[in-house]
Amino acid sequence: MTEEKKKIPELFELRKKYEGKVEKVLEKRPERRKEFRTGGNLPLNRVYDPTDLEEFDYARDLNYPGQYPFTRGVQPTLYRGRLWTMRQYAGFATAEESNERYRYLLSQGTTGLSVAFDLPTQIGYDSDHPMAQGECGKVGVAIDSLADMEILFDKIPLDRVSTSMTINAPASVLLAMYICVGEKQGVSMSDLSGTIQNDILKEYIARGTYIFPPKPSMRLITDIFEFCSHNVPKWNTISISGYHIREAGSTAAQEVAFTLADGIAYVEAASKKGLDPNVFGKRLSFFFNAHNDFLEEVAKFRAARRMWAQIMKGRFGVTDPKAQMLRFHTQTAGCTLTAQQPENNIVRVTIQALAAVLGGTQSLHTNSMDEALALPSEKSVGIALKTQQIIGYESGVANTVDPLAGSYVVENLTNEIQKRAEEYIGQIDEMGGMLAAIEKGYVQKHIQDSAYTYQRAIESQDSIVVGVNKFQLEDEKIDMKLLKVDESVGERQIEKLRKMKESRDNIKVQSTLDEIRKAARDESINTMPLIIDAVRNYATEGEICGVLREEFGEYTENIIL
Repeated sequence: MTEEKKKIPELFELRKKYEGKVEKVLEKRPERRKEFRTGGNLPLNRVYDPTDLEEFDYARDLNYPGQYPFTRGVQPTLYRGRLWTMRQYAGFATAEESNERYRYLLSQGTTGLSVAFDLPTQIGYDSDHPMAQGECGKVGVAIDSLADMEILFDKIPLDRVSTSMTINAPASVLLAMYICVGEKQGVSMSDLSGTIQNDILKEYIARGTYIFPPKPSMRLITDIFEFCSHNVPKWNTISISGYHIREAGSTAAQEVAFTLADGIAYVEAASKKGLDPNVFGKRLSFFFNAHNDFLEEVAKFRAARRMWAQIMKGRFGVTDPKAQMLRFHTQTAGCTLTAQQPENNIVRVTIQALAAVLGGTQSLHTNSMDEALALPSEKSVGIALKTQQIIGYESGVANTVDPLAGSYVVENLTNEIQKRAEEYIGQIDEMGGMLAAIEKGYVQKHIQDSAYTYQRAIESQDSIVVGVNKFQLEDEKIDMKLLKVDESVGERQIEKLRKMKESRDNIKVQSTLDEIRKAARDESINTMPLIIDAVRNYATEGEICGVLREEFGEYTENIIL
């Protein structure tokens, strides 16, 4: 028995005295509300003490940083070695303009790039497709072919920069383009480092930029796993994303549960293909949201890390510690940004970023204050980056590993989030796994219900959003320069695409597309080498995805009411 547990009777006496004082205080001054809960609707006690952790076992539940189950982090020294990768998600208009923004960010101290693609690129259409009309370059950069990708990374050495690409259904095509740009720079694919999101399951759940049905989509993903295991060993082949699940309205516990359930589905699919989870498991990465409820968010990251280690070891028999680790990128919560009083968003983002750092994130993107109004301006993205730098270099929180470990409330919340997340995963298992749960609308229904509850709380002022439902300003005027994408971007991009098609070897392009078509019909053939060959010959993303559309079909969403 630990010394702390021996003192439990004494603790009860101290607690009794405390409660007596509380009763007297409440007679004179009631608390602000009858019940306190986290943003994710977990109940919060007035105060926590060792009795809230009676079943707590340090070696089993925490252990030291870098040790299973990695609750305290995946690195023994964490940020004392080097700080997290400071990424800024960026991309707009043309490849030329986005390249200029990337080089600005690198000059300001960004240590990793994160590429935002426009909607046509995300759903596999070239800029000259009717579906792309009016959308070219609006929410990200337009990329049609290798020619655009060469411009996007012009004068950016790919052997010295880690790049993350938010691309899912056409992930294999954009990864192929990145590999080919590396070739042209003289960088071997074995030396490339970065991440593709490549998480199609959350697209069916929360985001909607899918193309193909689930089965062929999973095949493309496992083709990437297999190819990169042999050829691009430093590349994170998937970023299993809870971010968009949270943006759609889930709670923190649901974000953990549904993200890890997606991860289980990917590991199962790759294992069925004969891949070793001890190998490909090392290149799985995760992507989480950092929301406003500070303590709950720190606990969420710790719970997710512990759960994934237990899943990989217990469910899949993974023995390599590096394949048991949950490594993750964090982005601050876009859904919490307000168009009203946009400068307040700087404070929100700071709190969220600090939670991610205290939760042990490996990389971080901080949103800009004006993103509820427009694509971020150069000034606002600079402030967002400086927010990370001030946390890293001035706050002191990076100088010790997992500084909130042992906090009674943080450890209690960590346990409670894990308990609730495991209940969701258990229900998903009973349905036959994540694909079945998505098809039945189980996941979507829970997210919709949570989003409704959250919105009702704001409307009733049970949840306060400063500047929105309380502390508003009369006659508020937005006094900041917003970034606007020129409407001529689409026309310029179409003309550039036309000239590229005229200059390439179109017979060779057609030949490479025919090979992709054959591979799509034969699951024993890995599609990645053939997609790389097509990209190398300047086949466009739309042409490659068009062939796959014809062979795989397109997914139609089941509307869940």
